[in-house]
Amino acid sequence: MYTIIVLIVFIAGAIAYITIFLPNVGKPEDIKIVSTPERIEHGKYLATAVMVCMDCHSTRDWSKYSGPPTPGTLGQGGDRFDQSVGFPGVFYARNITPAGIGNWTDGEIFRAITTGVDKNNKPLFPIMPYHYYGQLDREDIYDIIAYIKTLPSIKNEIPSPKPDFPFSIIEHLIPHKANLQPKPKESDTLAYGKYMITAAGCVECHTKVNKGQIIAGLEFGGGREFNLPFGTIRTANITSDATGIGAWTEEQFVKTFKQYQDTSYHIPTVQPKDFNTIMPWTMYCQMKESDLKAIYTYLRTVKKQNNTVVQFTPKQ
Repeated sequence: MYTIIVLIVFIAGAIAYITIFLPNVGKPEDIKIVSTPERIEHGKYLATAVMVCMDCHSTRDWSKYSGPPTPGTLGQGGDRFDQSVGFPGVFYARNITPAGIGNWTDGEIFRAITTGVDKNNKPLFPIMPYHYYGQLDREDIYDIIAYIKTLPSIKNEIPSPKPDFPFSIIEHLIPHKANLQPKPKESDTLAYGKYMITAAGCVECHTKVNKGQIIAGLEFGGGREFNLPFGTIRTANITSDATGIGAWTEEQFVKTFKQYQDTSYHIPTVQPKDFNTIMPWTMYCQMKESDLKAIYTYLRTVKKQNNTVVQFTPKQ
């Protein structure tokens, strides 16, 4: 009996320590970002075409193919992720307009983006890909911050997250200190492509997962399932295997993105049970061709995955 009591006290103490003192990624840096037109413009490019912050932090119109952001909602947050789509609780994208984070310092925003810890030292759910952003160049993160500070202020109260147990404990162990890296020169196409694909977080969706964690060794092989109201969609295999994009030329790869930017393209309306995709084509299509080509170059070097993906199973 005494042993059981000691064990209970130990477990309770461990849980209390984790939830009170963790995460511990250090205090926010004392930084003040000077916003120049060039910094803001590059930050806009990263936030809307590469890192696609506006994918989650806006209201997406799911009556249209690929769920493009609804005009007038950029940065207001509110996108919900819950148990119905496989998440361990209920989580919401934050309002990142000045109405939402206008009282945050640049250091607090920087820490949130790169480590996953908010102004109040609370962990952010890792659908926010801070573990990838924490590997980027400091200047790129500064550019993102400069841009989001220019967003129109939108009042939109976001509910607090409600993680399920035991994830309510586990989430405190996930954030970690950033490992910032200098951006390679664009002339180093392979290294630059790897950097850009890290910024875009492609591996996160294009890899099968187990309990929310990507399965090591299956990177970029596709097949991750998303159970949505209209059915189950699965991400594409983007390795150079024959079951992936092995037969694609660089031109085909670039065109697959750029077709959505063509002035003749009109986003189709979809019915509730029609095929749709979470791939934000209307954002990624804005990437520079040189950046897409660098990503293609890097993808040709990753381990081939023999995995034929059935893209869509409609809801019965």
